[in-house]
Amino acid sequence: MSWTRLVLANLGRNPLRTVLTAAAVALAVALVSLLLTMPAGLDLILDRFASNTRISVHNKAGVVYPMPYAFTRKVRQVDGVVAAAAFTWFGGAYEEAGRVTFPNFAVEAEHVNAVYPDYAIDPGQMAAFLRYRDGAIVGRGTLKKYGWSLGDRITLKSTVWPVDLDLRIVGEVANDTAPMLWLRYDYLDEALKKQGWTGLGIAGVVWARVSDPKLVNAVMRTVDDLSRNSEAETASETEKSFFGNFFGSLDGLVRIILVITSLVALCIVFIAGNTTSMSVRERAGEIAVLRALGFPRRTIVQALVAEALLVVTGAGILGVLLAVGLTGTLRTVAGWNQTLGPLGNFMVTPGVVVQGLLLSVAMGLTAGIAPALGAVRRPVAEALREVF
Repeated sequence: MSWTRLVLANLGRNPLRTVLTAAAVALAVALVSLLLTMPAGLDLILDRFASNTRISVHNKAGVVYPMPYAFTRKVRQVDGVVAAAAFTWFGGAYEEAGRVTFPNFAVEAEHVNAVYPDYAIDPGQMAAFLRYRDGAIVGRGTLKKYGWSLGDRITLKSTVWPVDLDLRIVGEVANDTAPMLWLRYDYLDEALKKQGWTGLGIAGVVWARVSDPKLVNAVMRTVDDLSRNSEAETASETEKSFFGNFFGSLDGLVRIILVITSLVALCIVFIAGNTTSMSVRERAGEIAVLRALGFPRRTIVQALVAEALLVVTGAGILGVLLAVGLTGTLRTVAGWNQTLGPLGNFMVTPGVVVQGLLLSVAMGLTAGIAPALGAVRRPVAEALREVF
C-alpha cells in the first residue's frame, strides 16, 4: 500500500471526527478572511467617495468650532483653488422625536456645484436651487428613506439654531447611498435675523476644489498660513483624510476583532492538535509495529503530519472559498439594498486568499508535528506492551 492510500485510509477511520474538525477549521479561516477584508474595504469606501482634488478647511481646534464666514473669500483667492463654499451644520430634525437622522448643512448655493462637479447634479435642478430661497437638494438615499420626491415641502427643526425652516425639495444628488441635505446659507441667515440675531456670520467647514492634485499640499499650506496667529487658526486636509478621521474610531475596533479572531484561530489549532493526538494514540500499536519493522522515524512523522495538513489545509481552502462566496453575496445584495451599500466594498483580495491559506497550513503543521514527534519518541517496547 502506498503512503498516500495509507494516509487517506487513516483519515477515514473516524469520518465524523474528521468532518467536525475540518468544519471548525473552515469556519475559523472564513472568519479570519472576512475580517481581513475590513481595512481594505474601509480604504476602498474612502477612495470611492473622496475626491483627490477636494480639501476641507476647518478650525484647528475641531470641526465643532466655527470660523469667520469672511475667511471663505480668502480661500477662493488662493492660487490653485477653483471654487470654495462655506458649509455650516444646521442640525435639522425631521422626525417628531427630534433626532437628527441625516446630515444637513447650510451651503453657499452659488458655489457648491463648482466644488462638487462629480455629484453631477442636474443643471435644471441646480438652477432651481439658485432661484428658490427655500430650495433644498437632497441625497437620493434620504429621498428613498422618507419617500420624498422633487417638489415636496418639508420642515426641519434645527437642534442648533432657534429656527424651523420650511424647505422645498428642488434637486437630488443622484447616488443611492447619498444621505445629505443642502439648504441655502442665505436662507438660514435671513431666518436668524428675523429672530433678532445679527445673522449667521460663520462657517463650520470650507470645502474647496483644487485645479490639480499636485497642488493640493501647497494650497493647504497657503490656506493655513492665511489664518496663522488669528483667533480661528485653520487645519486643512484632503477629503479622504477628513472622512478617514470619522472612520478612525473603527480602527481600534478592527484591531480588537482581529485579536479575538486570532485567539479563536489559536483555539482551533488546539482542537485540531487534540484531534490529531487522539488519532495517534489510537494507532500507537501500529506505529510501534512500523518502527519494529524498520521504518524510519522521519517517514512516520511525515505520514502523520501529512494527515493533519490534508485535513486542515483542505478545510482552509474551503474556508477561503466560503469567505469569497459570502462577500460576493453581500455585493449582490448591496446592489439592490441601499442600506447595505458599503458592504459591497468588502472583497476577498488575492492577498487575503494567500493569508488564509498560509494560516491553514500553519495550523496544520502546528496541530500535526507535536503529536507525531511524541508518537515516534515513545519506546517501541512500551507501546507494544500496551497492545499485547
